[in-house]
Amino acid sequence: MAAKSNCNKRKHRIFIVDDHPILREGFAQLINHEPDLHVCGQAATAAKALDALGTLKPDLAILDISLNGTSGIELIKNIHARGSGQLMLALSMHDESIHGERALRAGARGYVMKNEPTGEIMSAIRLVLRGEIYLSQHLRSLVVEKFLHNESSPGRLGVEQLSDRELEVFELIGNGRKTRQIAAQLHLSIKTVETYRAHIKEKLRLKDGMELIRHAVRWTSNQP
Repeated sequence: MAAKSNCNKRKHRIFIVDDHPILREGFAQLINHEPDLHVCGQAATAAKALDALGTLKPDLAILDISLNGTSGIELIKNIHARGSGQLMLALSMHDESIHGERALRAGARGYVMKNEPTGEIMSAIRLVLRGEIYLSQHLRSLVVEKFLHNESSPGRLGVEQLSDRELEVFELIGNGRKTRQIAAQLHLSIKTVETYRAHIKEKLRLKDGMELIRHAVRWTSNQP
């Protein structure tokens, strides 16, 4: 969707990135009802978001983690790499224990679940706008626990030990995508995707491709 440029200068200008039109519009309406917030633009894809953000320069970009063609994590990395200082808040249905810390490492200033009450989401928006970091109590506890036990090193179990791109490939495998389809969607070579598959099997201690598929399907089916 084309981004509007006539933002109300007296309010904080919010840009929304989500590939579900109904959810995007509904969220925009909720924000526009707030006295200090105004949605100045929307985008359904990473490419349109990058173009619009460079032009509009909103106070805050709210990004869904799941986007067609690329992940929200990769988009956050790309925006952060520009060095513009753009404030970003990740908003997603995906398990925060898996994706929350990844979003923060990528450059987001917070991670909030879509199923949180509206008031909590608005609080997260305002907290990030003030230059602070928003974490739910659950995610805050996970981050502190990991720090105290130094669990950022080898030895972690499950999918959290996968890199961002490996997790993305793993999820696509779980959604029934073949190697060629994954390569096309992520704009990678088939050989690169095969390398990611090999790394995933090694990290998750899976003996062959069929076990990888079964594990990925089972994991993906348990996600929101």
